[in-house]
Amino acid sequence: MPYVTKQYQAVLQCVQSRGADAFTAAELTEDLRHTGHPVGLATVYRQLEKLEAAGMVHKVPTEEGALYQCCPHPQPDHGCILLRCEACGRITHLECIQMEALCRHLETAHHFCMDPRRTILTGRCQHCAQEDAYGTP
Repeated sequence: MPYVTKQYQAVLQCVQSRGADAFTAAELTEDLRHTGHPVGLATVYRQLEKLEAAGMVHKVPTEEGALYQCCPHPQPDHGCILLRCEACGRITHLECIQMEALCRHLETAHHFCMDPRRTILTGRCQHCAQEDAYGTP
């Protein structure tokens, strides 16, 4: 078992306390400072990389930089696919048996092996789509 530092534990607890909310490394660093764990931004990035490698955190690239989110299925081989709303930025985990069929289809018919843990589908969430339908910004 790898050595677990106090910093790693503090970052993990802070990530888990955010639940399904996406966050930046800077926001997490600020949260840690407020809870009495002054950790530098570089350290937070290193710990987030370890958590991502362990399947405990999703890293979502955006135009403004990376967002992170706690994964409710922390097994590295679990096929999480994320849905990201382009309007509000909400990130949702998708668990759907049909996605397994899509992955198999891509592999057999198109010779492309999709990595579900790094797959992000972008569109509009139900809330934002409804606002669009009613002409509300």
